[in-house]
Order: sequence, then C-alpha cells, then structure tokens
Amino acid sequence: MTNRKNKGEPGSLLHHLQAVKDGTRRFENAFQGVARMILEKPIEKVVVNGKTTYDFQIFREGRKHVIGMYDEINSFVSFVKDAAEGGSSKEMAFVLVGEPGNGKTYFVEFLCGKYREFIAREENRKYTFQFVGLDKLGSYGRIGVIESQTYEDPLILAMNLFDSPAETREFLARQGFSDKALDDLYLNYRPLGACSAYIWNDLRTHAGGDLDAMLGFIKVVPVPLTESLGTVTGKYAAKDKITSSAVDLLGEESIQRLLHISDTNNPYRFDLRRGALARVAGGGIHFSDEIYKNKKDLVQVYLGVIQNRVIEIDGYRWPIDSLIIATSNNAEFNRFLAEKEEAPIVDRCRICYVSHNTNYRMQKHLTAYAIGSDTKTTLTREDLHQDPNLNYAASIGVILSRLPHSEKLTPVETMKLAAGEVAGEKSLKALAEVIDKLNQDPDITKRFGQRGLGQRNLGRAIQLLVESSETNEGRCMVAYDVFGAIERVILDYVADAHDRAKYLEDLKVARGLYRERVMTEMFNAYMDEPYAIRKDVMNYVNTIIGIDAENLGPDKMWKYKDPQTGELRALKIDERYVHNVEDRLGLKTEEQRDAFRTSVRKIYGQKISVDPNYDFMDNLELVKAVTDVRLKSDIAGAGSLIGALANRTNEENQKLYDRMIDTMLGKLGYCRTCAQKTIEYFCTQEDEG
Repeated sequence: MTNRKNKGEPGSLLHHLQAVKDGTRRFENAFQGVARMILEKPIEKVVVNGKTTYDFQIFREGRKHVIGMYDEINSFVSFVKDAAEGGSSKEMAFVLVGEPGNGKTYFVEFLCGKYREFIAREENRKYTFQFVGLDKLGSYGRIGVIESQTYEDPLILAMNLFDSPAETREFLARQGFSDKALDDLYLNYRPLGACSAYIWNDLRTHAGGDLDAMLGFIKVVPVPLTESLGTVTGKYAAKDKITSSAVDLLGEESIQRLLHISDTNNPYRFDLRRGALARVAGGGIHFSDEIYKNKKDLVQVYLGVIQNRVIEIDGYRWPIDSLIIATSNNAEFNRFLAEKEEAPIVDRCRICYVSHNTNYRMQKHLTAYAIGSDTKTTLTREDLHQDPNLNYAASIGVILSRLPHSEKLTPVETMKLAAGEVAGEKSLKALAEVIDKLNQDPDITKRFGQRGLGQRNLGRAIQLLVESSETNEGRCMVAYDVFGAIERVILDYVADAHDRAKYLEDLKVARGLYRERVMTEMFNAYMDEPYAIRKDVMNYVNTIIGIDAENLGPDKMWKYKDPQTGELRALKIDERYVHNVEDRLGLKTEEQRDAFRTSVRKIYGQKISVDPNYDFMDNLELVKAVTDVRLKSDIAGAGSLIGALANRTNEENQKLYDRMIDTMLGKLGYCRTCAQKTIEYFCTQEDEG
C-alpha cells in the first residue's frame, strides 16, 4: 500500500520529485525566484540625469506603481542577480537608507506584493512537507501532524534522506535525475532544520530503516499564501526597547507542545512560527522596517541571520532561505554608524541611499497619488473640483525644494534638466557634473535629491488645502492656494532653519513658474483654443526652419511636410513675428539670433526623429516669449488683456471676460471658482519676474 502511494499518488515525495524532474514544479532559492520574476518582464533603456540606465517594467505595472527610483531599482536588481548566481550578496541584506517619505517602504511592499502574485502562479508555487501519523510513534502525545517549521522544500528533505550523502545522491539518480540536474539541485543544498532532522530520525528508528515505510509518513503540501499570516513575505517593524525581543524574530519554547512531547530533547518543543523569520524561511522575503531602530541585541540577532542564514536557539539550528530587505532613515543610520562597535552589521549590509524623486514630470503621478483618485467632496458633501493647474503647482512646489542650489545652474535649469528637458544653452553634462560633485560629499544628506519636502509633506499640504475655508466655500482646490499650504507645512514641519529658508526661497521660484503657466492659459482662453500657444510656438519653429528655404517665393509662402500628420502644409514666413519673439528672449544682435535659431533647429532635428509629436512646450523661455508677444502686442487693441479684464465697466470688456470664462469652463477644464480666481491672479502684479 505504502509503496504504491509513494510511486505516484499526489502528495507523496516521489510524486513531487517526478514533477520537479519534469519541470512542472521548481526548486530554486529566494534570490533565484525574485531575479526570475524581475527579469522575465521587459527591460527598457532610459537616460536619467545624463546617464543611461535600465528601467525594469515589473515595477511600472498596476494602477499605483513605483515612480522613478531608477538607480535604486538597478542596485537592487544587481544585488539579487548576484546572490542568485552565488555571489557575495547571498550573505548580505539589502538596506534602503534615506529621508522619510521618499518611497522606501512603499518600494519594498510593492516588491512583496509582486512576489506573492508570482508565487501564486501554479508553475511557481512553493511546496513544503508535513510529517503525518506521528501519534503512532507514542512520544508525540496527541500531536498527529507536524509541518516543517521553516517551510523547507521537499527537495531539502530528499537531499537529506540518508545519513550518507553518497547514498542519497544515488537514490535521487534512481528517480531519473541526471548528473547535471543533481549538480544544479545540490547548489541549493542545506541540512534539514533541527526539528525536521530529529523527527526524520525518530521515523527511521520506528520503521527500522525501511525508506518506503518512512516516506509513508511524509505528505507534500503547498506553502500557504495568506498575506495576513506573514508567510512567503513577512514584515517586522521596529518596536520600542521594552516590548521587542528576539522571540519576535526567532520564536521560543512552547509550553503547549511540552505538554505533549515526552522527549525533552526534541527541538520541536521550540515554536519557530512565533517569530517572523521562520514564516518566510522557505524562499520568502523578510522585510525589516527601520532596522537600526531596534535595540542592540535584536540587531545582533540579525547579524547572525544575515551572515549565516540560520535561526539558532539554544544551540539548535534551522537553516533558512530568505531575501532580507530593510529600511532606515538617515538620522537613525548615522546614529548607528557613530557607534563604532556596531560596524559588523553594516559590513553585512548592502546600503543603498534612496533620494527623493527629482523629475517634475514624474512627480505629477506621485502628486496624483497624494491628491487621491476618488472624487473629493467638501465638508458639506458637495463635489470638490480640482483646478487643472493644481497638480503642476504642487509638483513644482515640492520638486524645487529637493534640488540643490549650485553656481552652474539656476533652480529652474536644474529642474528642467533633471526632467530631461531643454534648459537654454545648458546641457545635461552640466547637470551630471553638479550631481557628481555633490555625490562626492561623505555627508549623505548633502547629495543630489537627498533633502527636500517628501511625499508625506506633500500629502499634508493637500490636506491643509482641502480643509481650508476658501476651498470649501468655493468648492474647488485652486492651484494658487497650494503654495500657501506648502508654506504652512514648511513652517510647521521643517525643523532645520537653513532648510526652511531654502525651501521658502524655492517656493518663490515655483510661484514664478506658475505665473508663466497662467499667462499661457490666459492666452489659450483668449484665443478660444486649448492649444493656441502650442500652435504659435510651432509656428515660430517652422518659420525659422523655412526662413532660408530655397523654394521661398516673393509672397513668402513656404510649403513643408508636417511630420506629425505627413500632410503638405503652407506657411507664410512672418519675419516681424520672429523678431518680436527673439526680442522678448533678449536676443539683440544678429549673431545671437542665428545661434538661438541654430540651437532650435538642432533640437528639432534630434527630437522629431524620436517623437514626431514633440512641440517645444518644455522650452519655458520660448513659450514665455511667444505668450508675451501675442498677449502684449496682438491684444493692444483692447488696451492690453490685463486692463480689459481688470476694468469691466464697459460692455465690450465684460463680453471679453464672459467669453474667456466660457472657454475656460467649456474647453480648459476649469470651474467657475478657479476660472475667476485665475483671471483675478492674472490681473495682479504678483510673482512677476
């Protein structure tokens, strides 16, 4: 009966061995599993801050995915890949160190979520084994079933069936494994944990060494994937000094088990599942949040676990297979480093310094997370509108605080280059030099992107904005009001006086950028056209390309093929318009004009081959110049647009105001409150220059 069961029945060890041999089940360690999960998804090349790096698409999946973090993700993937290939990383932990609110914990939890999804797929399932029918042995009381406490893989049992390794290998060869397959299996060899080895020995004595009879007590089962049980992926958050103990990690002696087990030497009397490590010991991920906040003796426990990958209690040892990831903030990490005797633990960690996101275009996704996707309501449960410029204003408000001031680049130039945009004459090389210089500083907090307003501060600013009486009365989150909310957060939550002064200075720059954005919006509203300014910018670009064309007739009409639509278009070359725009840019001499035109043509040539829809709207100076020309010259008939909108005593000006409000409501996504407030702000002299 036993023999037949072992030959093929599901649940037997021999059935599992056959499945592994056939490739329908896998035997791999935690590092190999995570590396395979990441690398089986597409990988793209991207340029970040002037350097080529890789973008792993698994981290960009889902509604709320990881934003940015390119260098950190590259470091992590290299670490896991090295460990999967047997490198030194397999005896280390990966520790993310950085300021609060920059996405460290979110990254780890996102990774754990992806790993759980990956393991849930049938072909990737983790298996372990149970000892069944133990009540027949007599020394286990009423304990009938014992599961491997560290979720050991059935293959670990298979590689420890006999006391002699040669005999075990011979047995596995008889199951159909080739020499190469066995060599691959034995790369992940580890001894059985103390209690599994002890029980297996008990079974050997009970069965008189008959392997078939012994295997009758073994049942192969899948590892449970219930997230709340902390299996496969588990988190241990640092507690205070009184309530934390090594028991939370390793487990302890179980009084309940001692009531059943008559043999006091049996290591099964220790309940390892009481600790966080045993539950992820079968190829899982252990996440230690704020690892250096733990008291010293707990950090010492981690020291042994990280280096030896073993749970040790009273001399008994349980080998484990886990990827250990931890996080820490800069302050705790620096305090820990200051205690020189703690050097061994840092020595066993791969430290990865996590910076804030410094790309304002990517920040819009993070800002959207902070604002929330659900429809917001006022305190009286009425729908709350979002100003179409709210995300932009909030994003630049926090991004500028994260960018260091330097002599080589202005804050706006740094912001644009960090987002991969054009910044006048300044190139990405200038930004790369600034970053390299800053990253030489031994003080981590002075490196690029390491200081600034984090995601939590942004969340607080949004909360302040939503709770303000202006927002509730007007039923709209007006973009301009977010600057006041960010200022409040800086004053209330930033302790360092130097940082506070810098952030407030950066906020002034952000207000100036918002002002330019409003100028563009007003022009679009005046022209009754959502993309009016974009058309005029491209008009300028196409004009300077066609200005020297050979086929230009006396009527100054130039025919060209539109790269976006492929259609043939005609354009009248208006040199007066071109000169007006260039005057606004401060280009007075012919040489300056030629140099600027050449640079625009060069950018156009480079960008259009990659992105046919490129529209120069990221070139803020050019956009501002075109806006100024159109607003302040073309609309001179109305006594300037600002004058017309501010002074609505005559019927004509009131009609213009009403028409612009209608356009803003109908075509530009404003509500009446933010439309009126934006026009009001446009009519003031605030934040000019």
